[in-house]
Amino acid sequence: MADPALKQDNTLFDVQRSATGRFWTLASVDEALVRRLQPSVGGSDLLARLLATRDVTPEEAPSYLSPTLRETFPDPSSFADMDKAAEIVLDAILEKKRVTVFADYDVDGGTSSAILARYFRAWGEDLGLYVPDRLEEGYGPSPAAFRHLKEKGAELVITVDCGAAAVSALEEAETIGLPIVVIDHHLMAGHHPPAAALVNPNRPDCNSGCGHLAAAGVVFVFAAALNRLSRERGIAPPEGLPDIMSFLDLAALGTLCDMSPLRGVNRAFVRQGLSILSHGQNEGLRALAEVSGISKVDSVYHATFMLGPRLNAGGRVGDPWIAAKLLATDDRAEAIALAERLHALNDERKAVEAAILDQATAQAEQALQRNPDRGILVAGGEGWHPGVIGIVAGRLKERFHLPCIVIGWGQGLGPVAKGSGRSVTGVNIGDAIAAAAREGIILSGGGHAMAGGLSLESDQIPAFDEWMVSHMAQFTAERAAALELPVDAVLSPGAASPALVDQIAGIGPFGVGSPEPVFALQSVHVTGVRQVGANHLKFTAEDSSGRLDCIAWRSADQPLGEVIRPNARLHVIGKLKADEWNGRRRVQLDVSDAVEA
Repeated sequence: MADPALKQDNTLFDVQRSATGRFWTLASVDEALVRRLQPSVGGSDLLARLLATRDVTPEEAPSYLSPTLRETFPDPSSFADMDKAAEIVLDAILEKKRVTVFADYDVDGGTSSAILARYFRAWGEDLGLYVPDRLEEGYGPSPAAFRHLKEKGAELVITVDCGAAAVSALEEAETIGLPIVVIDHHLMAGHHPPAAALVNPNRPDCNSGCGHLAAAGVVFVFAAALNRLSRERGIAPPEGLPDIMSFLDLAALGTLCDMSPLRGVNRAFVRQGLSILSHGQNEGLRALAEVSGISKVDSVYHATFMLGPRLNAGGRVGDPWIAAKLLATDDRAEAIALAERLHALNDERKAVEAAILDQATAQAEQALQRNPDRGILVAGGEGWHPGVIGIVAGRLKERFHLPCIVIGWGQGLGPVAKGSGRSVTGVNIGDAIAAAAREGIILSGGGHAMAGGLSLESDQIPAFDEWMVSHMAQFTAERAAALELPVDAVLSPGAASPALVDQIAGIGPFGVGSPEPVFALQSVHVTGVRQVGANHLKFTAEDSSGRLDCIAWRSADQPLGEVIRPNARLHVIGKLKADEWNGRRRVQLDVSDAVEA
C-alpha cells in the first residue's frame, strides 16, 4: 500500500523522465483529513486517501459514496425557461402537434433525443427526428434545416445538445413561424438568440447551478418537469405517466460519453444508470452490447470505450441518424440491424483513424526534429476525414503531451479545410484558436480550454502553424506541468487482489472530476512478455510479494513498448482492473507508463 515515508518528497522513485516522457509524483494529502474520512470507508487508510485526493470532505462522503437522485436531483424550476418549455411541449403532446427533435450527431445528442422519443411514445405520440450530416451541414441547426422542417409540416422543434448558439437558424425559425424549444448545455456568451424557450444551465441568467450536466442530464430533468406539470394538471396517458427512471441508462451514457464531471447528480445518473444498463432493458443498447461482444454492460469502461465509439461512428463516418434510431427503438429486429451497421461503421472509423494517425504522427515527429521546443503540433492532410481528426488530435496529445491540432481538406470535403484541436491542462486552446480567427490568420474558430475547432483555407496552414508556435511560446511552465503523472499510491503485486479492486470500485464511478486511481509498482521483475492483438503487450510483474498480470495497450510500437522487455526490472504505473476469463476472476494492471528501475 502507500508508503508514508514517500510523502516526504512528491517525486516518486526519482522518475524525471519515463518511457512516455513524464515525471511521476505521489499524491500528497492532509493526514488529518484522511483520518476524518476513514469512518466513511470502513477504516480503510487507502480508500480514505483516495477520497482526500479527490477533494471529498467528510461531510460530502456519504453522498459521494452512495449518490441518490433523492438527495442530488435539482428542482427543474431552478432552470431558466424550464417551466415554460414544459408548458409548450406538454401542450403540443396533448394537441397532437407534429413535433420534431433536432439532435446533435454524438452520443449525448443521441441519448437526449431517445429520452424524448420514449417519453412521447408513452403518451402514444410519435416524435420526428432530424440529425444533421457532419460533412454536409456541420454542427447544430441551420436556417436551411429549419426551413426544411417547416416545409415538412413540423409545428414545433426541440433541439437537444445544440441550438443555444445557433443565432441565424433561430432568427430564421422566428421569421418563418416555427417555434423552437432549445435544450442545450454548451457555454453561451451574452444575450441568447430568439426561441420559444431556451433551457441551458450554462446560459448566463440560469441560476440552477447545474452547468456540469450533459445534454442528456438536462433532458432527463426536463422529462421530470413534464411529469410534474402533468400531475399538477391531473392528466396522464392511459397506462400512467412515463417512468422516467427507466431512462437513466440513457442519461448515464450521455453523461459519460460527453465527459461531464462526475459530481452531484451526475454521480447518481451514472451509478443508477449503470445498474439499469446491466439489465439490458433498452433493446438498442442490448443489441449493441451483443455485437460488441459484451455479455453484460456494467462498467464505465463498457459504456465509454465500448458502446460510446460505436454510437459515435455513424456521426463520424456514416449515417448520423443510426445511433438516435437505435437508442429509441423497441423493435428487436431493427435494433440488431442498426447495431450491426454501427459496429461495421466503427471498424471503418478505426481504419480511417489509424491511417491518418500514422501520417499525422510522422508530421509531428518531423516538426519536433526541426524545433524540439515548439509548444504545439499542427498536422494536416488532403482527404483527412473531419469525423476522425478530433480523435487523432487527442491521440497525438496523449503521445507527445503537447496541444495538437489536426486539419483535413479536399477530396469531396469541400473547399474549406476543417481542423480540430486538443490541449493539455493549463493551455487554453479554444482561446488561442479564437485569437487566430480575430487576427485573420484563419477563417473562423474557437472552443474551450481543452478542445477547439477551426475553419481555414489549406494555403493558410503554414502561417497558422507559425502563428500558433509563436503564441504557445508563453506557456512553457504550463506545458512542463502537463508532463506530470500523478500517482495515488504505491502497491505491491501481491496486494492487488479482487477484494481490493472491489473496494476501490466502491468509491466510484470514476470519470472526469473523479479520476480512477493510479497505482505504482516499484522495481518489479518483468516476465512472460508477449504481443497480443495488433500492438498490445502483456507481461507479468513479479517481486517477493507475488505476481500481477499487466497489459500495455497500443504500446508495442511505442516508446513504452521498448522498455517492456523480458527480465527487465521496471517501475510501472497503471490502473487496476478485474479480468474475468473462463469463469475465473483475476486482477490486471492496465499499464500507462514505465521506466527502468
